Amino acid sequence: MQRPFKLRFSHLLFLLIPLFALPSCATNPVTGKKQFSIISEQKEIQMGQQYDPQVVAEMGIYDDPKLQAFLVEKGNEMAAQSERPNLPWTFRLVDNSVVNAFAVPGGFVYFTRGIMAHFNNEAQFAGVLGHEIGHVTARHTVQQQSRQTLGQIALIGGMIASPEIAAQGESLMQGMQMLFLKYGRDAESQSDQLGVRYSTAVGYDATEMAGFFGTLDRLSGGAENRAPSFSSTHPDPLDRERKVLEMAAERKAAQPGKNFEVGRESYLRRIDGMLYGEDPNAGYEENGAFYHPQLKFQFNIPRQWQLLNAPSQVQMVAPDQKAVMQMKLAQGTDPRAAAQEFIQGNNISVAQQSGNNINGLPAYTVIGTAQQQAQQGQRQQSPPIAVEASFISYGGNIYMIVGMAAEADFRRYQRDIEYTIQSFAQLTDQSKLNRQPERIKIVTNDRTQTIQQALIGQRIPQDRLQELSILNGMELNETMQKGMLYKSLSGGNIR
Repeated sequence: MQRPFKLRFSHLLFLLIPLFALPSCATNPVTGKKQFSIISEQKEIQMGQQYDPQVVAEMGIYDDPKLQAFLVEKGNEMAAQSERPNLPWTFRLVDNSVVNAFAVPGGFVYFTRGIMAHFNNEAQFAGVLGHEIGHVTARHTVQQQSRQTLGQIALIGGMIASPEIAAQGESLMQGMQMLFLKYGRDAESQSDQLGVRYSTAVGYDATEMAGFFGTLDRLSGGAENRAPSFSSTHPDPLDRERKVLEMAAERKAAQPGKNFEVGRESYLRRIDGMLYGEDPNAGYEENGAFYHPQLKFQFNIPRQWQLLNAPSQVQMVAPDQKAVMQMKLAQGTDPRAAAQEFIQGNNISVAQQSGNNINGLPAYTVIGTAQQQAQQGQRQQSPPIAVEASFISYGGNIYMIVGMAAEADFRRYQRDIEYTIQSFAQLTDQSKLNRQPERIKIVTNDRTQTIQQALIGQRIPQDRLQELSILNGMELNETMQKGMLYKSLSGGNIR
């Protein structure tokens, strides 16, 4: 959470309307077949140019010029081999720990540092990069968007642009997941095929791409029971692994005698020192609380609520996803003035409002309801949203913490909302303030041993050995030869 993000729904709707024209048939660049489309290539590019700042604002750019340059180099090399080499391709390394890669229309492709950490060679990376390029070249996102009505797309834009009063239970990040519309299994399979084709065309061994699906399979059912976004809407990873192996074998057989690159050591050395997991300087969650060392504040998280920490704001979603809280910076330096701007800007019908103190900090709290405007295509107006928002003055900033739920459900969540608001306080605990980030450390194996033995030698805690074995793409009992490189960690709680 680093900076405020504020864009009203009406502004984005104004930008979206010119992008859509009368339905027509277009030729798919990959298949050569006619397909229904209401979006021309020019409009597709404009869409990507408008989505891109939203992605950057929400995720941030990971500052690693050499790794970014590698992503751009390989992306452009593969895009040149694709059916749409003349798109204005853009490749970005974003500052997010989730294992994810995605694309938006017009040639914009994003890789998180989380997925870069989990690749174990250049060929794995190239296969997934080709997969995402394939989504763009085959116009999968455009096909999905063409099936939506203007009203539905405008509603999605509204959820992204005006997170204060969004659809019931939808956080901004959930809205972005709707923006990056889920592809069907056929589209995913086609992109896997294109990933094999493009990565093989630039000289990589696509069988390594298949191996990465084993990593995704373990992540989706690992000790933390996390389902990475890259695999959550995709076909079964092990089924994809089998099919990619078959396609890769066919591609390699068509070029007998050619040596295809894997690039294990070169890739591992590229990510040596890369940030791993959450960056504590940007805020982190621990034992039911959120701490922000840089801005020196803390607050409690209700039990079982899911926290999403983005550069522009922190969000918490109730277990049943029917209530959401957001904490972000408000404008100005006066809590009452910030509250009044919030009331007016969101058309709040106020039930209560008053100045107060929260842990010795000046604050102003508002309780009321906001009537959602009916969107085009909706027959009835959406139910009113109840809100409780506090504006807290601290360190020269105004922090807004707002909880929202449908008016009929609000009382069920009000205690949790007030629990978080009333816990906002100055962070003084030096152990929290001085938390260091974890980073990937590339180590040369000093003797023939299992990855488990090597990790124990690196003082990796027992409860994290499985996590690190997945990070290395190996089973714990798998043997490593002397001189082999592998991933360990430094910083954080690793000594």
